Amino acid sequence: MGKAFDFTLIWTFLSQLIPYLYVTLEIVVFSTIAGIIIGVVAAIPRIFKIPFLSQLVILYASFVRGTPILIQLFLVFYGIPAFILLFGWDVSRVNPMYFVIITYSLSNGAVFSEIFRSAIRSVDRGQTEAALSIGMSDTQNFIRIVIPQALGIALPNMANTVIGSLKDTSLAFTIGVMDMVGRGEALVASSMHALEVYIALSIIYYGIVWIMERGFQLFEKRANQYKPSVMKSA
Repeated sequence: MGKAFDFTLIWTFLSQLIPYLYVTLEIVVFSTIAGIIIGVVAAIPRIFKIPFLSQLVILYASFVRGTPILIQLFLVFYGIPAFILLFGWDVSRVNPMYFVIITYSLSNGAVFSEIFRSAIRSVDRGQTEAALSIGMSDTQNFIRIVIPQALGIALPNMANTVIGSLKDTSLAFTIGVMDMVGRGEALVASSMHALEVYIALSIIYYGIVWIMERGFQLFEKRANQYKPSVMKSA
């Protein structure tokens, strides 16, 4: 059982947890970048209905949606070294951080692929026909007409995915990554003041999520700055 609640310890723990924030942000940044790349690649077979690859992407996305991120984390952490060991390479001593980034990249990639696919398909087909009628190539139409509009449509869901990924990184400590939660667990064990530690963690997470939400709102507003005028003139 923990010790009596001490409000002043919250600020003490905040100062000890914040230095580990960079680990959490590294996971989010790298897994988001990799996830976007994976998402774009995975969305292409479904957009163009490529046989076999399209079904493979559907299975991949379905698996990610149907399994907890913690299970995915353990599958990657134990599965990749076991698979690579078949070829005679031992990667069991590799920094667990890499396995965390791989897991969240694959998870984000599956979600982003669905977001990109639905956003691109939601762009009015008539605009593509108009672009082609004035001499634009398919590539020019896709880059100059479809992508800018699809980005504005996709941004809210992308923001939710990234913020959700930030909160999911709290599980990284389960495979030995010393992030904020990992450091928090160590503080709980050494101080027996669990409530104060978790309050400090919640303050940090809430602060970062608040900043990210405002950042995405500004980015979304900029991406859709011409949309109201277009709708008004329509």
